[in-house]
Amino acid sequence: MNVVTATVEEFDRRIDPYRSELLAHCYRMLGSVHDAEDLVQETYLRAWRAKDRYDERRGSLRTWLYRIATNACLTALESRSRRPLPSGLVAESDPRGPLVHGGEITWLQPLPDSLLSLGEPETATIDRGSLRLAFVAAMQHLSARQRAVLILREVLDFSAAEAADILSTTTASVNSSLQRARATLKETGIMEEQVAEPSAAEQRAWVDKYMKAFEKADVEGLKRLLTDDVRMEMPPMVNWFVGRANYGVFMDWVFAKNGDQWRFLPVGANSQPAFAAYNRGPNGAFELHTLQVFTVTRNGISRNSVFRDAEVFASFKLPAELEG
Repeated sequence: MNVVTATVEEFDRRIDPYRSELLAHCYRMLGSVHDAEDLVQETYLRAWRAKDRYDERRGSLRTWLYRIATNACLTALESRSRRPLPSGLVAESDPRGPLVHGGEITWLQPLPDSLLSLGEPETATIDRGSLRLAFVAAMQHLSARQRAVLILREVLDFSAAEAADILSTTTASVNSSLQRARATLKETGIMEEQVAEPSAAEQRAWVDKYMKAFEKADVEGLKRLLTDDVRMEMPPMVNWFVGRANYGVFMDWVFAKNGDQWRFLPVGANSQPAFAAYNRGPNGAFELHTLQVFTVTRNGISRNSVFRDAEVFASFKLPAELEG
């Protein structure tokens, strides 16, 4: 069937299987769930309007859709600032110091696994490692064009010639941008977290143990589950710190301030284990407090990215309260 003669239903049926991987692509580029969803919608609208110009002899439907999506993302990034995490923006904090709000900073957002239907056959081609918060945070150190080249070449495995075609540039330009992108990431040192991970079940087991210790306000128990160089950050606060001892100091403050009455709702974020934490409020119900996303290695939990943002909560469809 030729795309030119396709009905709306036929066209939608052909392009719909690519929706999840295009959402993952736009999220890697933008670092925002809401913006990524908008750009996927924009991609499908542009594809429908341009369907009579699609030539199957020039390339696959998938490549054509990635060309539209990538260029839509590049256009969007012209008017958007980068979305960092605190550890990529400011110096390490003292866990005994006051929490400092980042003001108008637009932070990197976590991505709900539920939006990608991970585990379904149509999402088998999605590179889960490239959805990790650390990887998406690393992308924020690159220019928009370098970001696109790195993702097209090293995540999606397009050839240099295919990437050049998608970006309407030359192979030499693609290779040059890729070299600069790799050099920038090496300078930041942020990619050092890309290490072998235990299985998903093993990761969840570590976090389940963490939840049990958290529920008991057992700081020493929490510390035993952490790596020596564990990192915690908590946008929209700019505070972040490294090390098991600093983590323990901060958690002592958390329990002193918020008490020891907690409930948890396990979720998946960025193909990583995560949970929503609920703290007992004055009315007796457990009120939504934070969303916490974990990086787990074979030696324990190496990173906890803690989010307290209404837009993030909404994207995960988290209930505002849990019954006591």
